[in-house]
Amino acid sequence: MVWVTAYVRRCSSAGAFAAISRKGDESAGAIFIECLHKDGTDLFGPRTREDGSRGFEKVLGSATNVDVADRLERESRFDSDLWVVTVEDRDGRHFLTADEYE
Repeated sequence: MVWVTAYVRRCSSAGAFAAISRKGDESAGAIFIECLHKDGTDLFGPRTREDGSRGFEKVLGSATNVDVADRLERESRFDSDLWVVTVEDRDGRHFLTADEYE
C-alpha cells in the first residue's frame, strides 16, 4: 500500500523508528498506527468524517502493550486484512498530517 510506505518513510526521515508490523491486503484493509513513547502506547485507527473523507482518530492513549494487542486482536476479527504500522518515538510524535488526523 503506497500510503503506508510513504508514512514509514515520513517517520524515519524525522528520526523515529517505523515499521510495518502487520501487512494487510494491498488494495483493502484498515490501517492502525501504534505509537510507542515514554508514557505508553497511543493507537490510532481509521475514521470516516461527516463529509465521507477518511482520516485517523486516537482510539487508545498512553495504553499498555497488552491493551493495544487486545484491541488489535478484536479489530482483526472484523477485518482480517488490516494493517498495523508501529512507530517508536520517545516524545510521542505520530507524524500524521493535519489532513489525516484532527
